[in-house]
Amino acid sequence: MSIGHKVRVALRQGLSLASTVTLPREKSLKLERYLRGKEEARMLRESDFVVVSFGKSGRTWLCVLLSRYFQLRYKLPADILLQYDSLHALNRAVPRVMFSHDNYIGDYTGTRDSKSDYANSRVILLARHPADTAVSQYFQWKFRMRDRKKRINDYPDPKDDMALIDFVLGEGGGIPKIVRFMNLWAAEFDKLKAIRVVRYETLRRDTANTLGNVLKFMNETPTNEELAQSVEFASVENMRKMEKDTFFRGVGERMTPGDASNPDSYKVRRAKVGGYRDYFTPEEVARIDELIARSLSPVYGYGEAPPDPRVI
Repeated sequence: MSIGHKVRVALRQGLSLASTVTLPREKSLKLERYLRGKEEARMLRESDFVVVSFGKSGRTWLCVLLSRYFQLRYKLPADILLQYDSLHALNRAVPRVMFSHDNYIGDYTGTRDSKSDYANSRVILLARHPADTAVSQYFQWKFRMRDRKKRINDYPDPKDDMALIDFVLGEGGGIPKIVRFMNLWAAEFDKLKAIRVVRYETLRRDTANTLGNVLKFMNETPTNEELAQSVEFASVENMRKMEKDTFFRGVGERMTPGDASNPDSYKVRRAKVGGYRDYFTPEEVARIDELIARSLSPVYGYGEAPPDPRVI
């Protein structure tokens, strides 16, 4: 990333750290959310595109796919990921792309019940079946997430030994929270300057063509060879290897397994569509499916209705 961005991030991290010893815990957490929101609001204003997703919806995979395309197109190092202005700083032809879980901007702008903060942005919204997202969130919470991050984002107490089904059906990081996130975005599609909604499942089923669709939305003209090489580079097997080898520079612990001997502690875990069914009894699967059918907006196409035309 640019030096200016690194300096601003370091200042925010320093202020947040200092607040942990100078302020009561709740005020310290509120300050950190505000500072993170201020930082994201600035990046959003300066970005050409923003990729938004609920955590564990496949963002890292999409990031690696997009990164590889721009690395190939502009002959950039393979070990630098597309993160805001990281590749733009090396070649101005690469757009600035912000990746966000949309967790903090509202803490800075005060916008809680709409996506007006994104109204003038070109948005790529990555969606995934809420049950698969929730199961992946559980393993992220259990094996990878720092205690401070759990508290900032109101996840279950770090000391809790919560059962998977309780986590998935609960409020902390489970399906109700994921559905609220997806439904609010669905209600705002018509109010945004431009949006392309990409389902993780479509990206898994037809990776090259779906990646090509996303890149065309970004005004790029990928060749078939560039798409094929990007897909190969971002294969599950290669991403696991790169994670184990800490291949990418400047990403901290985000692309490092929590425990190299525990496959559930990897950032890149199973990548299986509908894999949530493997973890529950038939009765529990029925409860999960009923909750999603009853509460999730139909625009994503996870029920019987076809998806909105903006959803691929």
